[in-house]
Amino acid sequence: MFKKDPLQIITFQTYGTSNHLYLRGRAIEDESIDLEQKGAFKLLFNAWKRFETDEIKHTRIKVKVGKDKFFYTHTDNRGYFIFDDKVNNLQNYSNNEGWIPLEFSFDIDNLKSPIQSGNIFEGEMLIPSHNARFGVISDIDDTILHTGLVSILKWRVVFNTLLTSAGKRIPLDGAPQFYNLLHKGKGGNESNPIFYVSHSPWNLYRYLKYFLKKNNFPKGPIILRSFPIPFSKKPNGHLPQKQKEIINLLNTYPKLNFILIGDSGEYDPYIYMNVAMDYPGRIMAIYLINVNHKRKMRRVKMLYENYKTTPVLLVDNSKEAINHAKEYGFIAKIDH
Repeated sequence: MFKKDPLQIITFQTYGTSNHLYLRGRAIEDESIDLEQKGAFKLLFNAWKRFETDEIKHTRIKVKVGKDKFFYTHTDNRGYFIFDDKVNNLQNYSNNEGWIPLEFSFDIDNLKSPIQSGNIFEGEMLIPSHNARFGVISDIDDTILHTGLVSILKWRVVFNTLLTSAGKRIPLDGAPQFYNLLHKGKGGNESNPIFYVSHSPWNLYRYLKYFLKKNNFPKGPIILRSFPIPFSKKPNGHLPQKQKEIINLLNTYPKLNFILIGDSGEYDPYIYMNVAMDYPGRIMAIYLINVNHKRKMRRVKMLYENYKTTPVLLVDNSKEAINHAKEYGFIAKIDH
């Protein structure tokens, strides 16, 4: 008889307000994936374990905030859970950058499988600092992490994701510096929040979180998506998931303006323009990283040719973006 893997709760870094607690995560069996793994076969096996998950379905999760606040939520049939409710005075639990430490655990009385190891899983939620002057919403793929989304048949995406460990992935040149400068802001201590929004599935959450931390990007909520249901028909007026997530951020923080960062290879130029037009005055700038694809570049240049409402910059590298951000007063002219 096979020994069952220990249970775990993967907590996603989320965002909320002083009176709104918004938490997400997933309960699955722990497959012990090594994010620094080497060797093609072992990397492929890791990738398989990432997507072939054993979910802990329909079980109760307990959340602890501070020393005396407890909340409960339930996992769905894929092991995911969401807690989304009003809770007052949450700012009392946050640090100077706005992060609230949380503890998640399985409700043992409601659990069908026994706990084989520890039952405390740490998580965090961000409330943007009062010092924040703006927020940043950034794509990940081909914006800060080269994935090859525009390569022929997407072969490079497959190679990079399946056959390269998170620890070996290299960020686009200068990207960590640019993001840290935006996080610090012109004053050097603004703690401007960074939100990483991607079309990647939640299965890659820990992979991407590890990549961001290892390469010294500012810590921020990572917002991914669930796999779409095969052959499901999209309703009229359907918006891309990334656009929905960006709109939710704009609505959650109505007094905060944003900078959008993406790439010119897929849908970012179209989504970002629609958001800027639907929320006039809220988007301070749009930065689009050039990809090596002439036809897509022509389309993007034509799309923004007569668009003058929001500053838009197509850049080949982070140095160009940094110079532009200094010119517009988003960051200090002298690096802190």
